[in-house]
Amino acid sequence: MKTNKNILIIVLLIVISVMSVGYSAFAEELDINGTAQITGQWNVKISNIEAISVSEGCDAGQPQYTDTNATFDAKLQKPGDSVTYEVTVENAGSIDASLDHATFNIDRDNGSPAIEYCISNPPDELKAGNSATFTITANYKEDVTQVPSVKTRLIEGKLFFVQK
Repeated sequence: MKTNKNILIIVLLIVISVMSVGYSAFAEELDINGTAQITGQWNVKISNIEAISVSEGCDAGQPQYTDTNATFDAKLQKPGDSVTYEVTVENAGSIDASLDHATFNIDRDNGSPAIEYCISNPPDELKAGNSATFTITANYKEDVTQVPSVKTRLIEGKLFFVQK
């Protein structure tokens, strides 16, 4: 019986050795290498601002702009006068943009109540490679009957675009 056990143990050892050699013969190590690269470009900017409507006798000034800032200086003469500026926003990047929110703060505490601003809707979406416009109009209210002591009113606006 002892010899049968010894033979069984030897046979099992031989089988395990053969299986180990067989596994090694059929095992293969595979190497996987890769690189990820970001190629998208974010570039939403102001590409133009120009006066498109100026009441007679008024001065629209020379609007100035950079990629992220636009400035204008309207000079209004009399009640009913207005100057309208068209602002062009461009997506010069490769990632679609969406308007998260826009804020326009008008100086109501220190500014002239005789001047009001009207802002058309800025673009909600700006696909890559496209541009869109909106307008800002400065109005000298028609119902003003005398020249106010405060003659200016400031507006500050911000557009917050995010990737879509």
